[in-house]
Amino acid sequence: MTDDFDVIVVGGGPGGSTAASLIALDGHRVLLLEKETFPRYQIGESLLPSTVHGICAMLGVRDEILRAGFTPKRGGTFKWGANPEPWTFSFALSRRMAGPTSYALQVERTRFDAILLQNAVRLGVDVRQEHRVTGVLRDGGGRVCGVRYVNPEGTAREATARFVVDASGSGSRLHDEVGGKREYSPFFRNLALFGYFENGRRMPPPNSGNILCVAFDSGWFWYIPLSETLTSVGAVVRREAADRVQGDPEAALAALIDECPLIKSYLSGARRSSSKPYDELRVRKDYSYDRTVLWSPGLVLVGDAACFIDPVFSSGVHLSTYSALLAARSVNSVLAGTLDEERCFGEFENRYRQEFALFRDFLVAFYQTHTDEESYFWQARKVAEHRGAAAEAFVDLVGGVVSDDFSGMAKAMAEAMAEASTRTDDVGDVTGMHEVGVISEVMAESAQLQLRGMLGEATGDEPPMFPGGLVPSGDGRRWAEPDLTVRVTTG
Repeated sequence: MTDDFDVIVVGGGPGGSTAASLIALDGHRVLLLEKETFPRYQIGESLLPSTVHGICAMLGVRDEILRAGFTPKRGGTFKWGANPEPWTFSFALSRRMAGPTSYALQVERTRFDAILLQNAVRLGVDVRQEHRVTGVLRDGGGRVCGVRYVNPEGTAREATARFVVDASGSGSRLHDEVGGKREYSPFFRNLALFGYFENGRRMPPPNSGNILCVAFDSGWFWYIPLSETLTSVGAVVRREAADRVQGDPEAALAALIDECPLIKSYLSGARRSSSKPYDELRVRKDYSYDRTVLWSPGLVLVGDAACFIDPVFSSGVHLSTYSALLAARSVNSVLAGTLDEERCFGEFENRYRQEFALFRDFLVAFYQTHTDEESYFWQARKVAEHRGAAAEAFVDLVGGVVSDDFSGMAKAMAEAMAEASTRTDDVGDVTGMHEVGVISEVMAESAQLQLRGMLGEATGDEPPMFPGGLVPSGDGRRWAEPDLTVRVTTG
């Protein structure tokens, strides 16, 4: 028994819902197969502004997300590095995010993901829950042309399509079908032990909704305020400490909290949540990875099916929805017959890899903040691929001048960040992360997403990111040839 569609999406999380919705908005017949029943629990509650104000706006669901009552997040607060006092960065430090979009949200993923999936249904996506995909179909030339799946009654079925988008997460059954291999980072190989607490302390306004990240001897803690009373609390520990969390998670988390005075003080009047699904402790491998191949004819990987990076900068949902947007643009363009498959998915892969690499490379440097200045300098030289002296490389990096390929927008953001120096009652100077030039690169594409989501199109002509590359169409759902008079931004 076989159904035929234009596109099949595997997985109903933010990446799958985003890809399916954007492809359906372009007029195509989309089947989405999800193995679980929504709402379902998922980790990853802290979002970035580009997801809320960019992607969600493009999907037509931003207002519903804002009405859902999620906690506003103005930025992040860190007790990290050589500075003994906590320090804070604000999204409003970016000139392109100043004003009404200078915040993100802390979300309960059970509700957030369900809103995105139901929006896909409203847009015409054929969403089938409790349908488990078991493999792909190939035509005589080896191209992926559909999937095999099992429905809730246990009946094996098949569906065919021009494209399959795998958004089924780190446990994907399909990711090897594109060829190549998954490569795990030798640097980010941690375990996360986490749970949920009621009535934990909040930072003073206006930063009461910030994520708090606190480094301690065994690793670092996240502390995410999901509501006025509910807090997600997790300890990320190095793999050498894995035996501490494998036996008795309750005792392990209590011991780790005792090791971290700031988190201990924030939880002094708190108790573990007894409400489902927040009533249990969970352990997750936090092993970062990417793949040597992200697509093959007829099949593309997005989100954690393709890559995963350490969560300290809350990049998970951003990378998932951003990669889904890039994949949807590529699928829509090929189905429209305006551009060929190899060029479209080459653009997808180049942009996705660049965004992932910027987070990865900066995180490597960020994890070295317990070392001395000389180590900082040499790490900056490595990350920036700088040919000069190590100290010079560090100055160029924190000054935002490593690359000459920034657009005017990114330069403006770098200047705004470098000028910032504000103080709050409890969290110390706004110093550190926002002064590093590479963050401007990470935020540049995010700012374009926000503008496109809020205004319906980006402001001005977007230059290609790479020589010979493509640019988004006016509505952001396809690729287009660039105006050759506009300068390439990176590459």
